[in-house]
Amino acid sequence: MTPDPAARDLLPLLEAQNSTISFGSFGYDDAFALGSALMARATAEGLVVTVSIVFGEQRVFHAARPGTSADNDDWLARKFRVVNRFNAPSYLIGTRARATGSNFHESTGLSPALYMAHGGAFPLRVNGSLIGVAGVSGLPQRDDHDLVVWALEAAMAAA
Repeated sequence: MTPDPAARDLLPLLEAQNSTISFGSFGYDDAFALGSALMARATAEGLVVTVSIVFGEQRVFHAARPGTSADNDDWLARKFRVVNRFNAPSYLIGTRARATGSNFHESTGLSPALYMAHGGAFPLRVNGSLIGVAGVSGLPQRDDHDLVVWALEAAMAAA
């Protein structure tokens, strides 16, 4: 694969988001508020998405809009595995690969049936430690990513 200059140009923004989005505390009520904010915006804008938030192996929020399917749940699971494995947003991991011209699955040896480095899943960190993942599936990957970041940044501002 050829290195992607657009991906290379996007890396500083994604790296900055990865290093700055974190919380002093984040619990079940926060997860509900975050998921609810995502679903409220999706409903208002008519977005066809599934939203999920997990703490470790426990799903603490999950909702789907009309037009989604179990495929969206599968995409979320595969993106969440990328976040948990690399402790970074799924979009950042995929963009790093595209920026260097490498194929994520070939370079990592990870199965596409289990791992997908596409946008839409973001680590939930408390004081720098990974406690869970928040994700969106249903839009183009940049839009999935941007929607999750919007909600996380709003939650940080409200904290």
